[in-house]
Amino acid sequence: MSDKDLLAERFERNRAQLRAVAYRMLGSSTEADDAVQEAWLRLSRTDTTGVDNLGAWLTTVVGRICLDMLRSRGSRREEPLDARTVEPVATGEQADPEREAMLADSVGLALLVVLETLTPAERLAFVLHDLFAVSYDEIAPIVGRSPAAARQLASRARRRIQAEAATPEADLPRQREIVDAFLTAARGGEVSTLLALLDPDVVIRADRVAARLGGRAELRGAEQVAGFFAGRAQGARTAVIDGAPGAVVVAGGRVRIAISFVVGNGRIIALDAVADPEQLRELDIAMVGD
Repeated sequence: MSDKDLLAERFERNRAQLRAVAYRMLGSSTEADDAVQEAWLRLSRTDTTGVDNLGAWLTTVVGRICLDMLRSRGSRREEPLDARTVEPVATGEQADPEREAMLADSVGLALLVVLETLTPAERLAFVLHDLFAVSYDEIAPIVGRSPAAARQLASRARRRIQAEAATPEADLPRQREIVDAFLTAARGGEVSTLLALLDPDVVIRADRVAARLGGRAELRGAEQVAGFFAGRAQGARTAVIDGAPGAVVVAGGRVRIAISFVVGNGRIIALDAVADPEQLRELDIAMVGD
């Protein structure tokens, strides 16, 4: 057997998993097949003598391909997000029964629809880590961020998925209204209003830098979070952070703290506070009104 035949055989042993990764990332059987085919082409042009774990290498390659496809899909803006449909798993006579059964068992159509609401980087971090146990150290170079930032992407994705599952009709303008009301109530010390805007099980998580600025790494419960914010947020400005509603504190012309909000059922479910300069540089922040 030639070296190319051996390589093809090793690739085929990984094909089912690669297609599962691509399908979860892209929500399309056709695009998933295209991504896997592109992975094979890249493999066939690459010297793999130094690759110890071909399966992990191929998963990384497919992840990069899918990330590029998702970003290209967004930049083309050929159709609005709510007009895009997620393809169900094929069940026709020409389908591979084993392959499609595996996908049907492990990928719910509802989850794929919710995944469409995530940014490409969030989607990749969540899919690779939560569904395929890929480490954040391996995910980080794919999304071009640090391992800590990759962890935050996956964490934010989980909370968005929970929120979208609760309120799939939620839209960004409505979420921003809730965040605006929260910031106004915080500045005025209106605890009762804060409690009305917070989910009873709300959680706020802060990175180490944000925690050192006068908070705690984690607070849970509406009363705890409302008590913390009452009288604060004087200099906070509303923003959109990685596509989610948020708030930032700017000093000296630079963003010093960024807080992302997860909103569901008309209430705030979770907040993520970031103050580490490296992670702040990796966030896509747009000031509301700028």
